[in-house]
Amino acid sequence: MKKIPVTGVYFHYYTNGHAESINFLETENYIKKIPGVIILGNSNELPPIDKQLFIKKIQELHIERLVIAGYSPGMVKTFFTSAMLEAGQDAEKVLIAGFNEYGAIKKSDTELAKIILHFTIAGLSLDDISTYSKKPVNENTLVIGGGIAGIQASIEIANSKHKVYLLEQTGTIGGHMAMFDKTFPTLDCAACILTPKMVEVGQHPFIELMTYCEVIGVTGEHGDFKVKVLKKARRVDLADCIGCGICSEKCPAKTPSEFDAGTTLRKAIYIPFPQAVPNKYLIDAEHCIYVENGKCGVCVKVCPADAVILDQLDEEVEINVGNIVLATGFSTFDARRAENFGYGKLPNVLTSLEFERLVNASGPTEGNITFRTIDKKGNPIFTNDSKSPQSVALIHCIGSRDLTYNQYCSKVCCMYSLKLAHLVKEKLPDAEVYEYYIDMRAYGKGYEEFYERIKGEGVHIIRGRTAKIEQTNDKLLLRSEDIENNRLIEQLVDMAILSVGIEPRADSNSLAEMLEIVTDNYGWYIEENSILNTTNTNRPGITLAGVCQGPKDIPDTVVHASAAAAKVIQNIILQKTKKAIDKVMLSEIETTLKD
Repeated sequence: MKKIPVTGVYFHYYTNGHAESINFLETENYIKKIPGVIILGNSNELPPIDKQLFIKKIQELHIERLVIAGYSPGMVKTFFTSAMLEAGQDAEKVLIAGFNEYGAIKKSDTELAKIILHFTIAGLSLDDISTYSKKPVNENTLVIGGGIAGIQASIEIANSKHKVYLLEQTGTIGGHMAMFDKTFPTLDCAACILTPKMVEVGQHPFIELMTYCEVIGVTGEHGDFKVKVLKKARRVDLADCIGCGICSEKCPAKTPSEFDAGTTLRKAIYIPFPQAVPNKYLIDAEHCIYVENGKCGVCVKVCPADAVILDQLDEEVEINVGNIVLATGFSTFDARRAENFGYGKLPNVLTSLEFERLVNASGPTEGNITFRTIDKKGNPIFTNDSKSPQSVALIHCIGSRDLTYNQYCSKVCCMYSLKLAHLVKEKLPDAEVYEYYIDMRAYGKGYEEFYERIKGEGVHIIRGRTAKIEQTNDKLLLRSEDIENNRLIEQLVDMAILSVGIEPRADSNSLAEMLEIVTDNYGWYIEENSILNTTNTNRPGITLAGVCQGPKDIPDTVVHASAAAAKVIQNIILQKTKKAIDKVMLSEIETTLKD
């Protein structure tokens, strides 16, 4: 056996912990048996705060070399390097044994953690002694979610010439960003930024687009995931459809449009929006008359390309990938839950997402701000035939920063409310606009300047919570407060916009169970480390991108998605150079360590 100098081992744990983490006690007991090894402590019982204490221990125990082991041990390397120097030892003798770097994260990876630490203590490189898997490296990646995060991650990975399956539940990629009119703080056209990226995804040779699909099962491990996917029947052949729109014109069935946040109706056979990718029609089975009762079939008769297949069935397929990126995005808070604001009962109380579609040139009124009306069949919709409001109130923090609903700040509401206030003044210059806020959180680049700009446009910005909205004749009565002037307010307006917060998707917990990753109490996916590694999860090979990890604006989402893509590419490179480290029997390690 090689002679090992007196080696101190310090275990560095996550400060926020994981329920299924490495069994550090078992790992500690194992390495105690190695000659010359002394346990210096761990971050739970002896945090790296008092450097003089560690200097004293290093000197008293005659430690010649120090190994920091655990999760992201490089975080405290500077502290221990300084302690070794001041104790009269060589700073080069401070070594790192990062468990997560080699996929040892959860309790079942404890044996692998022992191997990593044993090799480091013995002065051997894991690259030199790894046993290589006989399986070929799987360089394919599955990205779940086709919003801006999924799009960005897919393009970044595909540009490195690795195949990407981009899976989206709806009939098109684009996500929530495709619904927006402008982006803050620059007021750039959201579609002008997003649609070129959507087209790039649709045409990219290394991206296979899987729209109208759902993940229904995942097995395997990092480097060899087998993912079962449900391909829902579009009932329109993607290859044959020419996108002429005749089928939709003749279809007699209507239902609220998801893309327009329910502000108008769409047909049962439809394209989600004009710039959709793929730009092909699909049939909503729940509202198709033929699917429901076997009658109708008008779309089949009028389609010039014979692309409609009304009896098409769902299909299950399996794909094999090495890495998975979660970019499932978010849902908006259901304003009906906050009954005091009257949403769903008072027609001119809107959510911010509804108003986004209302002011959009591609929306139901071509960008004109009008009152909600009821059509002949009782559907609440917006049309150009209605009048415009002369006073509008925007109410912040609906569903966020609230003990009843979600305690966290959704991060985006203040800024998008200011943006909507600007759009009201732009389209209705004579309208009175009021912003009711708790705290103005203008934290990003150019955000404070944007806030000051909106104040200069004549928007009344009032600090205080709104308690209730009631209907009074044809007006809305807001009962609120003005904290800065120490008074209560009763304000009459024509229209109220509820700035709803964002929250995890309803299926986030079920998907987390399927993928064996963890969520917080709200349903956001938990990252490996909240400071140093916000993209990896507790399961190797599964990476987070965008808002599914927590509230973010568009710039932060894009950056996070690029970071997730970088992690995936890094994983592929590590797999190709080292491949997978097999869980070698400890008896084999002893043999390897002999001279």
